[in-house]
Formats: sequence, C-alpha cells, structure tokens
Amino acid sequence: MATSEGSESFDSMDEDITQVAHTKRSKVWEHYEPDLIVVDGDLKAVCRYCGVQLQTKFGTSSLRSHIAESCKSIEDACRKRFLLTMKNKPEAFFVFDPKVCRELMVKFCIHAGIPFLKFEDPYLQPWIDSMQPAFQLIGRHTIRDDAKKMYEGMKKDIEFELQNLDSRISLTSDMWTSSQSLGYMSITAHYINVEFNYKKKIISFKEVKYPHTGYAIEEAIVGCLTEWGIRGKLFTLTLDNASNNTSACKELIKYHKHELLLEGQHLHVRCCAHILNILVQDGMKIIHGAIDKIRELLKHVDSSPARLQDFNTIASRMGLSTKNGIYLDVPNRWNSTWKILVEALKYKSVLDSYASQKFEISPSEQEWKKAEAICEFLKAFEELTLTVSAHRKPTAHNFLPVVLCIRHALKDPGWQTHDVLKELALVMQTKLDKYWDPEEKENEEPNRRRKSKEIELNVALVIATFLDQRRKEDYLYFFYSKVSSNEELVSKQVDIALDWVKKYVKEYELLAATSTAFSTPPSQGNTTIGSPIAGKRKLEEEFAQYKSRQRSRVHKSELDTYLDESCEEDTLDFDVLGWWKKSAVKFPILSSMARDFLAIPLSTVASESAFSCGGRILGDTRSSLAPEMLQALVCAKDWLFIPKGDEGQGH
Repeated sequence: MATSEGSESFDSMDEDITQVAHTKRSKVWEHYEPDLIVVDGDLKAVCRYCGVQLQTKFGTSSLRSHIAESCKSIEDACRKRFLLTMKNKPEAFFVFDPKVCRELMVKFCIHAGIPFLKFEDPYLQPWIDSMQPAFQLIGRHTIRDDAKKMYEGMKKDIEFELQNLDSRISLTSDMWTSSQSLGYMSITAHYINVEFNYKKKIISFKEVKYPHTGYAIEEAIVGCLTEWGIRGKLFTLTLDNASNNTSACKELIKYHKHELLLEGQHLHVRCCAHILNILVQDGMKIIHGAIDKIRELLKHVDSSPARLQDFNTIASRMGLSTKNGIYLDVPNRWNSTWKILVEALKYKSVLDSYASQKFEISPSEQEWKKAEAICEFLKAFEELTLTVSAHRKPTAHNFLPVVLCIRHALKDPGWQTHDVLKELALVMQTKLDKYWDPEEKENEEPNRRRKSKEIELNVALVIATFLDQRRKEDYLYFFYSKVSSNEELVSKQVDIALDWVKKYVKEYELLAATSTAFSTPPSQGNTTIGSPIAGKRKLEEEFAQYKSRQRSRVHKSELDTYLDESCEEDTLDFDVLGWWKKSAVKFPILSSMARDFLAIPLSTVASESAFSCGGRILGDTRSSLAPEMLQALVCAKDWLFIPKGDEGQGH
C-alpha cells in the first residue's frame, strides 16, 4: 500500500533522484538492490525480498511504505527493525548528561556485580566512544568510591524510612564463612509500610569475629539496631535452630525486654525451612546407602570429559537426552539431594550400564525402588519448602496450614504404600514433635508457664493465621482439633491464642493512644492561644474524642466485630494485605497488628540469599575486597532490586 506524498508517517520525500543514485542516504536503501534499473526511461529500485520494482522519481516514500506494510517476503523481525528506524523524531533534541550517565553506570556496576577492574579494560572506552564520545570513563578507584557514596546515600534514605515507620520490624539473620575465611553475619529487615506493601531490606552484612557465641550474635544484632536507630521497633527475630541463636535471643530479652512488645514473649521465631531440612534429612538417612552410591557414581561420571562422553553414548543408545554436565548435590540441603535422586531415576538404566562397564558400584534394585518411593513422597515437602522460603511477600499466615500439611503427609495411610515410607514417616514425625510441640522442653525457667504437651508453636505465628480473613478463629479450632489428641484441649488452646490476641490488642491500643498524645497538632493558622476560634476548635476535638469513647462503650469492639464477620472466600488471587488496606479505617488497631504479624518471615532465606550474593561478588578475582566494601555492595544490590509486577505485594 503506497503512502501519499504528504504522509506524516515517514520523513520528507524530497530527495533528489541523482542524490539517491549516488549516496542513498536513507536507511530504506538497505532493503533494495544496490543498483537501480531503468524501466521505460525511469529509474526503479528492486526489493531484495520480493523483487518488486518501485518508482524513485518522487523520493523514497513508496519504498518505505513497501517495506513497512506491503512486502510479503520480508521476515517479521527485519520489518520490526526497519519500523523502529522510521519512528517520528522526538520533539526535543536529546541532551547528554554526563552526571546522570555516570550515576546509572554505577548502579549497573553494583547490580550486575561488575568488578571495578573491568572499567580499565582497553576495549571499554572505544565501545563507549562509539555511542557517546563525550563520555569519559572513570578509573576503578573512582568507580569504587562512587559505589560507596551511592550506598551511603541510599542508606540515609532507608534510615529515614525505617525510623519514621509507624509499624514494627521483624529481622532474619544468619552466619556465613567467606572464601577469605572470615565470618559474616547478614541481617535483613522485613516490614509492611503504610501502603501495606511488604518490604525486605538487607541492613547489615558485617564481619563478626570468632567464636560466634550467643553473646557475640546478640551484640551484633543490637549494634545493628542501634546504628539504624530502630532499637524500639524490633518485633520478632527469625533464626535457625542452632543453640547459639537460642542463647542470643535469651540475652536480647534479658537486657532489652523493655524495648520489645510484651517484653519479647514471642521474639524468637524458628526458621521453618531449616526445620523442614532437618526433618527430611533425618528421614533420608534410611536410604543413605543408595544416596551415597548414586552420589559417588555421578561424581565418577562428572570427573572427566571422557567419562561424561561414555555416559552420553549409553544415554543416546537408550533414547535419552545427553548431558552437558552432571548436577551434584549439596549434601546438607535435602532438596538438593532430592533433585539428584529424581534425575538419577530418569537415567537409572544408563547409570546401571555405566557402572557395569566401569566396574563401579551402583544401587541394588531394592535400593532403586526405595529411592523412587521416597522421591515421590518428598515432592510435597519441596512445595512446602518453597512456600515458607518466599521472602518478598507475607508467609507468616501460612504457617499453621504448612504444619497441617506436614502432619497429614506423615500420618496419611494413602501415602504410606511402602515399608520404607512408613519408616520414613515415623522418623520425621519424631523430629517434628521435637520442634513443633507445645511443651517448651528447653525452658528451665521456673517462673514461666510450661505449655501442655501437644504442639509447641510461636503464638505470633498463630495470631498471623488468625489475621488471615479466610481463616480467623475457625481455623484455630480446625487446626487444634487436627493436632490435639485430647478434644478437651482444643478449646483451651484456642482460648490461650485468643487471650494473646487480646493482650496484643490492648498493647496496640496503648501505643496508638500514646502516639496520638505526643503527635504534633495540626497548624491552626494565625490563631492565638486565647482566641475564640482556637477555643472552639479545641472543644470540637474534645467532643469528637468523647463521642468516640462513648461509641466504644456502646458498640462492639474491633476484635468482636472482626470475629463476627464471615470469613472471606479462599481464592487463589486473594490478597491478604490488600484486604487489610481496604479495612484499615474500619479496623485501625487490628490493621496495625496485621502489618506487624504478617511481616514475620518464616525462614532465614532472605539472609541466606545475601551470602549467595556475597559469594558471587567476592569470586576468585575479588578475594581482597575489604569487608566494609563487601557490605556496601551486597546491601546496595539488594536495595536496587526492581520488583516484577506485583512481587512486592502480599498474597
């Protein structure tokens, strides 16, 4: 379809035909034969794709229209590239800003983990010159200093945000040994802001001297809170189940309980992913023989290119895809071991044949059957691990359902179709009762009440489930009826949980009243203290407060209203934070509680991911990086994270 001479879709068409023949400046000529042809005395261009001959007497408009719209032989990708070159020019000319360019370059350097030394590569400046000759690269020392300044600037912004939060902050923390043999502690802050968006920020990645005792961990955590000015905002602390972490929490409560909600009664949250790992690791010991044989066989295959080639030859002969390399597990990560078992079972016949040819030991047929039975069973635990390991959306309200899923899997006769599964379930159930049993066996303090021997759960996580509008009080009854052997204890357990809810409600009401009492009063213009206008406004405010108090006496409390309302439908797209955001005016106290309880992370994965980042940043070529610089790069990379879609929203 030809475009008229006056079309605004393309550039001007007043190119002289002699200029076309000699210079062919327009991009469109790339899609036509280099030489024009003469047809009936007129010069015509020949399309490279379909061979059509087009008039060039009046410029290149028809040539452009043909490539953009009419040619049926041009590839779509090629047509799209051409259309991009034909876009209308911007109204204003682009102005290059070296300062902006440098800032964006530093952000890219931090986020992509680019070593500073790469900025002195001899081919980098010529590449930059080809795009913007006016921009001169800076040296590695300068880019390092720029990265540090950017980190410090972002830190000030986040400090301001955290210090002005009207909600509490939950932390996760873990320890890591770097390739420099230095011990690092990562601390990550989790909170829900006033817009009910879930936030996660790494706020510390510092070296901690050995030994990593409970006192050393507590000192590092308090030091971090002090540095950020948020000591009075700590709510919970999610840690793995090491004894030094338990000691650290006890030390924190002992010396800082006056800064914690209800004196830190529910400060320590045990990492659910770590408990799941321990449960499954204990269970998998019953097939350790088969696992060891499979692991050693895979190591043998992966030890040389020739052996991998022999493996692939057998795989091809058996109609299976070849492998570029062999995935080896991390023995202390059960899901890593589970993945190699799943893969090994696909290549069972190949591995048996390979072992026979190479005179290596392979699992017996009975061991293969056990491994197959366990792999199918553990698939459910892989899904649960992913659920509790999410760290950019709320997970606390999923805790009780996760516990029920585990117990169901371990007790359901439908799963236990093999003797090895019965043995596995028994071993895992024993370990489950150790961590999630209501009796605090480790508690030796006589002045603290010991719970009955059913399931030991952090009440904060029970309350988080209660604050899920799809579950509320009904789910607590359902949960305890499933896990309690004595029906009489069900109501008692629910009453205990609701008593804690009421205690927290009173605490939040007190905090809200204190916050209102000490808040800065709104500006009253130029009115003086003794003016009639100021007096009238003061009386109106007092009357509004009086009406509020009277209504609270006559009407049901927030908690009663919340309990009386029907549960929401449990749909896949239900947004728990979105519901509380919409209901914040109706439930001001409970919505404040929801922001704190739903921000509790179920696992330390957020802090562990910082170690993966730190390991990649250090690498083999940056092992001399100073701890202070490593912290700046790890934290800044985390702060530069850009959410995809609604990833930052809670579901």
